[in-house]
Amino acid sequence: MSYIEPEAKIFACSQSVYLAEKIAEKYGTQLGKVTFSHYSDGEFQPSYEESIRGLRVFIVCSTFPSADNLMELLLMIDAAKRASARHITAVIPYFGWARQDRKDKPRVPIGAKLVAKLLESAGATRIMTMDLHADQIQGFFEKPVDHLFASTIFLPYVQSLRLENLTIASPDMGGSKRAYAYSKFLSSDVVICYKQRKAANVIESMELIGEVKGRNVILVDDMVDTGGTLAKAADLMLERGALSVRAICTHAILSGTAIEKIEASSLTELIVTDSIPLKRESSKIRVVSCAELFADVMHMVHNNNSISSKFIM
Repeated sequence: MSYIEPEAKIFACSQSVYLAEKIAEKYGTQLGKVTFSHYSDGEFQPSYEESIRGLRVFIVCSTFPSADNLMELLLMIDAAKRASARHITAVIPYFGWARQDRKDKPRVPIGAKLVAKLLESAGATRIMTMDLHADQIQGFFEKPVDHLFASTIFLPYVQSLRLENLTIASPDMGGSKRAYAYSKFLSSDVVICYKQRKAANVIESMELIGEVKGRNVILVDDMVDTGGTLAKAADLMLERGALSVRAICTHAILSGTAIEKIEASSLTELIVTDSIPLKRESSKIRVVSCAELFADVMHMVHNNNSISSKFIM
């Protein structure tokens, strides 16, 4: 008797429906039906409104703040497990809590490891995510992790700009590996910003390692939160003679007044994905969708095919 691969269905947490609908369209299916019941104290309960018994279930949910997004994902995974889904893949375009990937001082948690264990305990059999803040977070899981790179969609856009005298920059030492990967593909120079912080999201000083005079610079990072680092780095590079400064950031957290900072900064353009919904549109922010990338990889995973073709660097 031949084995028939179970059907796949795609569902979404409430704050990620905007992206899940685009992924489902690219995948060639309809987004699955799920409803949420809410109690007066803020408690909520998801309910699948169609059978998922024996199926492969993809649950799309970026776990950006508040913690309700993570809790929704955990409850939906648990519900799918109890509804007898055969495979449960947590599709997490933005993996929140990833900045807590180690103990950087005494008496603090390793939040990323805790989230990994919560997802596995809830019943996730596979994790699919994009541009983790730290690559080693993959090792926190005992289940397979498909770690995608937004460079797959960013690099064609950068090439379309046809910039001469191109230099790739990392806004901090931790992002140097990512910057070198982009520069290798684009055959460009690399510079690195060295920054010291007073506290989280507060920069005390920044210095530039490398030459940017007469160059068109593209800053590359995995996320943009307050926008302070990008604004300060752009100003510094223009002071050092750069012709223009753009930024590529996979996850547009853009908390507080970040969009206003970007608009007032020396940046020519900020390019992001739609892993997190923009709070509002801006003339300086360009969104490149990651929906097709995730849909393609979900097809490959469902059909047990290699996803190596989706890594271009």
